[in-house]
Amino acid sequence: MKKLSYNDVKDIPCFGDVDVLVCGGGPAGIGAALRAAREGVSTMIVDMCGCLGGIATAGMMSHWGGKSSSKIMQEIFVRSREKDLGYTWIDENEPSKMNGIPHDLQMIVLEEMMQEDKVEILYYTMVCEAVLEGDRIIGVTVQNKSGRGFIRAKCVVDSTGDGDVAASAGVPFFKGRESDGKMQPCTLMFKLGGVDYERAVFPRSFESKVETEKGELQSLGAKILPFPAGHVLLYQQPEPDTVCVNMTNAIGIDGTDAKSVTQGMQICRSQIMPIIKFLREYAPGYEKCWLMSSASLPGIRETRHFEGIETISADDILAAKYSENWVVRRAFFNFDVHNLTGSSLDKTGVQKEWKQKNTYTIPYGCLLPKSIEGLLLSGRNISGSHLAHSNFRIMSVCIALGEAAGTAAALSIKQGKRLRDIDVREIQNIVGE
Repeated sequence: MKKLSYNDVKDIPCFGDVDVLVCGGGPAGIGAALRAAREGVSTMIVDMCGCLGGIATAGMMSHWGGKSSSKIMQEIFVRSREKDLGYTWIDENEPSKMNGIPHDLQMIVLEEMMQEDKVEILYYTMVCEAVLEGDRIIGVTVQNKSGRGFIRAKCVVDSTGDGDVAASAGVPFFKGRESDGKMQPCTLMFKLGGVDYERAVFPRSFESKVETEKGELQSLGAKILPFPAGHVLLYQQPEPDTVCVNMTNAIGIDGTDAKSVTQGMQICRSQIMPIIKFLREYAPGYEKCWLMSSASLPGIRETRHFEGIETISADDILAAKYSENWVVRRAFFNFDVHNLTGSSLDKTGVQKEWKQKNTYTIPYGCLLPKSIEGLLLSGRNISGSHLAHSNFRIMSVCIALGEAAGTAAALSIKQGKRLRDIDVREIQNIVGE
């Protein structure tokens, strides 16, 4: 792929000229944009959807999951509860259910936060290509209803999930599992109404077994649901009698290929009604459930893993490794590896039976691509192994990675330093506690 320089874009419209450009409005992008703006630099966030939140909103994810030191994540939770006056919230005595937020409420809260901090938002905008001067990124080209344009920036944060900017800039990467390139399956979330909460069951992991009068629910799903669907994951929601369903499944999908993503969406949508029929027949409390809505954004779990100055491994997570160069603290989740060739949990994955109870840190070098200056990786595209990625891809960790990236970008601009020359202790003082 030919790399673009300023000469290639000087004759197309300039859609913006900012200090920090955040590409992608999911959890990582949210953290990056808000933190950069709060550190006093001009910031723009662009996203292909018509809302912020990514998989947390347009993707209709059931809950944030996992843990991290993200201050902005906690602010989102608090502000959402306050805005809705607590009316739709699940019992606050059950902390594990506290991180489910009504999707449309999140959209409103996130947009308000951006506006308060004077972050410029550009919706329905697809990031196309990085623009470079030597080994430094100076902006990106985008495509939207206004046509093709160029956005100039002193620093770009790639929060696209798939690392579209980094790939265009020529940062080395590999896809999926190191041994064969296979990637985790994709899912289209959907929401049910009419669930009888007095009787309903809520298996929250692949390893959650639910005995019913007609048999064990996971086993029934594996036998009855259309392949590659076959597992049962059901999550209570803040709205009364509603459930988010994480059961559609498409394997062999490449989230960086448009035709493949289209195929994944079609496969997942074709599974929705058979899943509902199955739940009505076999899941207690779901006899009268009905389809409320389905996500507009597919859950792409894994694509590109980029080469950074440092790389986080599965062993680092299992050892709860503490790095002096941390920019994310108190990260915690499991090895959430969905079966790469079928339904349920991959043989390398561990959910409910996860034994490592300690948190870990993520070092700054995982956000710094080896070859390009002015660019930061943020979210599931940071430098990490396939198995480690199954842990840090959780939204609570991604938003903390975004906060770190936004902070580093702002410090770099204000101090006139390269990103890799920033004193990591200054980032820690801002994002840490």
